[in-house]
Amino acid sequence: MTDQIQDSQQNESYNLGRVIFLAFVAAIGGFLFGFDSGVINGTVDALQAAFDSDATGTGFNVASVLLGCVVGAFFAGTLADRFGRKPMMLVAGIVFVISAWGSGISEGSLEFVIYRLIGGLAVGAASILAPLYISEIAPSKIRGRLATLQQLMIVIGLFMAFMSNYALAGLSGGAEEELWLGFQTWSWMFWAEILPASLFVIVLLFIPESPRYLVASNQAEKAQKVLAAISNAAQAAVKVADIKTTVRTDSRPKLGDIISKYTGKIHPLVWVGIGIAVLQQFTGINVIFYYGATLWQAAGFAESDALLTNVISGSVNIFFTFVAIVLIDKVGRKPLLLVGSIGQAVMLGILAYLFGTASLDSANNLILEGNNGTYALLAANGYIAFFAASWGPVMWVMLGEMFPNQYRGAALAVCGIAQWGSNFAITMTFPIMLNYLGLGVSYGVYAVFGVVAYFFVRSLVKETKGRTLEDMSREQEEEERKHASQTG
Repeated sequence: MTDQIQDSQQNESYNLGRVIFLAFVAAIGGFLFGFDSGVINGTVDALQAAFDSDATGTGFNVASVLLGCVVGAFFAGTLADRFGRKPMMLVAGIVFVISAWGSGISEGSLEFVIYRLIGGLAVGAASILAPLYISEIAPSKIRGRLATLQQLMIVIGLFMAFMSNYALAGLSGGAEEELWLGFQTWSWMFWAEILPASLFVIVLLFIPESPRYLVASNQAEKAQKVLAAISNAAQAAVKVADIKTTVRTDSRPKLGDIISKYTGKIHPLVWVGIGIAVLQQFTGINVIFYYGATLWQAAGFAESDALLTNVISGSVNIFFTFVAIVLIDKVGRKPLLLVGSIGQAVMLGILAYLFGTASLDSANNLILEGNNGTYALLAANGYIAFFAASWGPVMWVMLGEMFPNQYRGAALAVCGIAQWGSNFAITMTFPIMLNYLGLGVSYGVYAVFGVVAYFFVRSLVKETKGRTLEDMSREQEEEERKHASQTG
């Protein structure tokens, strides 16, 4: 597919095949992000047995990767401004390979946590670098759909991890059973990630650097060549000149750029980005993906049924991410976030009621009587559907495009800390909430955050559909200048 597509709205043409290829390569980082996040799901009980850890220790084994994600997201954004987007994606790919191998050979919790922390560096970096790169090479008319590839690859990665875990456990009889070469199945579950991680490193060698990074680092001629391959020479020259008006070529972007030169405070837009990042996590999505098998076993499902349930949930996730791809550049980002917030809150409320009113057996295990187990499964997948069509992809799209060129990397670094820090808090506290409050109250808490998310988006989030990054950069600059003059 090499035909030039003409976008009459922005008066630009683009090589659709080329931009899809570039976006897809960057989005493989999202696949690894999803696979690494999902693979832990089927290993929780096996790790607890292998390392003889208690509930708190098991929670930290699962959540430790998220501490690495916090660090990886922060430094990926700042280092990408210093060394470029492509070199940092290459480093992330190599680190994925190291972490997958080390996690599988670990013989104790400390060793395992170290390798998971290393893997977290890669996951955090990939979560920032993919939307950053895609937003900077994508034409404005299809930027939303291309940036949504990141989330699509995340959920495909999750799904493939669930499928891999399910298949490997089926071969051996369980995650704790020996599979091949004297190693338990859970080790092979982690090692399955080595193949896609290696592929990521190889294909990255065939993509160029982001043109907006090149302009910001005084490499305008290289940027023009990259843009010419995406569009044409005439448009590339115009675009480079446009980008130059929104960056300071006398100094590279840096973390301090998130401080407004007009007010001396953090740009308000950064706070909005932080809010979006935190609320995506506080509605509890990763509780289902990190602890899905454990959750459904607690609800009375057998281990094999619980793993199969994860496969079903992964399929729902993928399908409704495609729904987001279809809608995001048509209806916009903000409407999807609003509908998703309410839908997630309603589904979580149903789960809270079902689990909160369930009876307990003599061993204190939940019993979902009659059709309540089916209703819970439907509500959980309904929740996943709303998330996949809204907050899942739209958060990454908006974080990649809502910030001005001069401090996009720095703002993403800060939002990455917020997103992964929130992820860690939710993942670490869920086992404790499960033990002391039960599933009903836990899901009730997450449902409340769904309502909070609705009002946050309604009040503070602006639509970005169909607008160029440079237009949004100039508008933000003008708004802050006017605000400073009015309040100063």
